[in-house]
Amino acid sequence: MTNNFSFKIIKEDGASHARRGLFHTPHGDIETPIFMPVGTLATVKSLMPSTVEELGAQIILSNTYHLYLRPGEDIVQKAGGLHRFMNWNKPILTDSGGFQVFSLGSLRKITEEGVQFASHIDGSRHLFTPEKVMDIEEKLGADIIMAFDECTDYGSKYEYAKHAYLRTLRWLERCANSKKNDMQMLFPIIQGNMFEDLRIESAIESVKCAKCGIAVGGLSVGEPKEVMYRMLDVLEPHYPREMPRYLMGVGTPDYIIEGVMRGIDMFDCVLPTRIARNGTAMTSKGKVVVRNALYKEDFTPLDDECDCYCCRNFTKAYLRHLVNSGEILGATLLSIHNINFLLKLVKNIREAISADSLKEFREEFYAKYYGVRV
Repeated sequence: MTNNFSFKIIKEDGASHARRGLFHTPHGDIETPIFMPVGTLATVKSLMPSTVEELGAQIILSNTYHLYLRPGEDIVQKAGGLHRFMNWNKPILTDSGGFQVFSLGSLRKITEEGVQFASHIDGSRHLFTPEKVMDIEEKLGADIIMAFDECTDYGSKYEYAKHAYLRTLRWLERCANSKKNDMQMLFPIIQGNMFEDLRIESAIESVKCAKCGIAVGGLSVGEPKEVMYRMLDVLEPHYPREMPRYLMGVGTPDYIIEGVMRGIDMFDCVLPTRIARNGTAMTSKGKVVVRNALYKEDFTPLDDECDCYCCRNFTKAYLRHLVNSGEILGATLLSIHNINFLLKLVKNIREAISADSLKEFREEFYAKYYGVRV
């Protein structure tokens, strides 16, 4: 903990490892558990920052790799940092680019020094080292910055997973030694693929560089959900109690609920805006694919239990028309709804933790959204 960052547990759930907390940062306090909308290129796709704030977002995420390529960290720094550049006055978290090591596999080469990328834009070559990443993230100026890590594929062999997690630890030490700005908090990232012993070792060693927060990476990469849950169960005893825990790249309702019950405080994912652009909405009764012909003459709201701008003012028929016509407004309205849905979900989870009713909330949500009993 530092003067600029602190985390306080407000309430713990007696029936699980869930907890409600308050994470203090230089740009404001964050109530946890929290979902963070993703603004990869300093924008949550199709939405104005004022809209994202009105929806109740407390923090957003941007990406170091993508902002390095366009517009460049020096331009963002000259603009006054990400907060001023994108006119967002609340906390920001920047991913380190480590996930691109995983997702852009055909465009990179990993060595002990770092990762050499071929730009997905023009093919130009770039070397990311832990020191370089810390320099970029410092210039971007986010409140929370992620250490540079190597995320391995689901199905990786044990020896490679061990090699990658050990390299991630060495890179973490280099990141910690290179970080200069006390107004930024560095989160180590736990790796180890789907091997319990590697996950535990990674957690124990990563904690040594954790001052006010730690992240779990390398999950939600194609593994069965039961495998993810087992990894989270294995890790839970090894987190520092009074630090926020961040599960990277997770945004489905079930993953959020199950993650919270396993001690996770922070989540992010491109899911709500990505599926919105494809014409899909998360509603109180499950997913709705509005582009389907079923909704051609459906003049009812998208979700009669939702009070967002989209549901108050428009029908499924209109949304279907927008989506199938390729109108930008369709993506905007569905993004508003989906982000509102997930932010309302975590708000309801926080309230359920405070009321000692999280188990009941989980049962009711699964029955309504997924049509199953748990």
